[in-house]
Amino acid sequence: MNRLYPVGIQNFEDLRSRGYIYVDKTSLLYNLVQTGKYYFLSRPRRFGKSLMISTLEAYFQGKKELFKGLAMESLENDWTVHPVLHMDLNTEKYDTEASLENKLELTLKQWEAEYGYNPDEYSVATRFEGVIRRAAKKTGQKVVILIDEYDKPMLQAITNPDLQTKFRNTLKAFYGALKSCDGSIYFAMLTGVTKFSKVSVFSDLNNLMDISMDNRYAELCGISDAELHAYFEEDIHALADNLGVDYAKACALLQENYDGYHFCYKSVGMYNPFSLLNTFAKKQIGSYWFETGTPTYLVELMKLHHYRVDEIEHIVTSGPVLDSIDAASTDPVPVIYQSGYLTIKDYNAEFENYTLGFPNREVEQGFFRFLLPNYASVSTSKSPYEIQCFVGEVRKGDVDGFLSRLQTFFDDTPYELARDREVHYQNILYIVFKLMGFHTEVEYHTSRGRVDLVLKTADYIYVIEFKLNGTAEEALQQIEEKGYASAFAADGRKVIKVGVNFSDETRSIERWIVA
Repeated sequence: MNRLYPVGIQNFEDLRSRGYIYVDKTSLLYNLVQTGKYYFLSRPRRFGKSLMISTLEAYFQGKKELFKGLAMESLENDWTVHPVLHMDLNTEKYDTEASLENKLELTLKQWEAEYGYNPDEYSVATRFEGVIRRAAKKTGQKVVILIDEYDKPMLQAITNPDLQTKFRNTLKAFYGALKSCDGSIYFAMLTGVTKFSKVSVFSDLNNLMDISMDNRYAELCGISDAELHAYFEEDIHALADNLGVDYAKACALLQENYDGYHFCYKSVGMYNPFSLLNTFAKKQIGSYWFETGTPTYLVELMKLHHYRVDEIEHIVTSGPVLDSIDAASTDPVPVIYQSGYLTIKDYNAEFENYTLGFPNREVEQGFFRFLLPNYASVSTSKSPYEIQCFVGEVRKGDVDGFLSRLQTFFDDTPYELARDREVHYQNILYIVFKLMGFHTEVEYHTSRGRVDLVLKTADYIYVIEFKLNGTAEEALQQIEEKGYASAFAADGRKVIKVGVNFSDETRSIERWIVA
């Protein structure tokens, strides 16, 4: 019988009743319920947050039969049924003030149809309060509140301060009902990709326990290495057979491509569940997480603040920065981290600083592939082929070929993308060379100065200096005068020196010289 992989299935009842594989997280959920009341969890998209919320919903609805064979079956004796108010904000596009109001209005009407309506409740916040109190009174049990993707409206308006302020004020009042109705609530869980700071939507919810960076619950979403081998051992063997590699190599490929998420220091590494399940279902390694779409707000935020792309691989920051997003901040790092594109690599206890990096190959490659058409004059469909051509030209030592191709990447750069031209040019160069898969460094330091870029292949070492509104001759002269190439004199590969000049007038590469 074929194994059923729950790719994209977020409903616990559907998953269990149809025999899909379920990695048992119910002992962690039981502990969560028994030891606290109000929780918040931030995790990247497609990491199992919605399934977790659905599992809690089934548990609080007393659907004992769905937990047969799971840890919860032996842990829970009472199976008390509670009224559950479940809201998923992921199902709407929030581009106007009315879009959020309509979503809240629709959800409230559904709840009011079940638990009653009071015409004196004039706002979404007071209506939410009313529903909570009536649900508790009608059923004789305290209410469970489950809110999935609470931050979707805020994220979609992250580059529109006015709209975001309106969303924040609406949601702040709406979520504030949880605190005012404390006596009627048994349990509440909010999930999202990001956590906006306490001056924002959470200012009235200081009773929430944030477990996003809590080691006790680091394995709540995602798949650990132990779970991988406990639930998917036969799938690893099948993958190895299909790829024509041995078992050890298949494990290494899975780890290299999908493992490496650390949500707190010294927590176990977690695999991306969506990519892992797709890999086993299709028996092929692929960039499955990225194929479902990367949020445009990430690149919009990076462009808005003229963020230097090369800095993303050398980030050291503090816990409070990672913990929440200030809507007024100009730093995109917290958003990039909380969205799952960076993860914790190390921690300095003395200074209480975290070192961040890409969790795995899928994320690193996918991130730069996504950025390229958003920065350069190349379409999403053509950029993989262009990179393939770059690689061929660089490997052959065809400098004119790859610089001509690179020139087209800068052509027709919109003015708004190139206001900080030096950063913009450097970003395109860095993204291109990262995608080429070679050892590249931006502003590489030698003992005699600083060269803009060193590119190494099996046969060549390219030493490249860039000028902005200067001349290609000046760039090449700097390489010679500073002796940049001498750092590689003992290397057996051919050293190629290249001087390149960018022009503000053309917003592109104006000329280059090769020596």
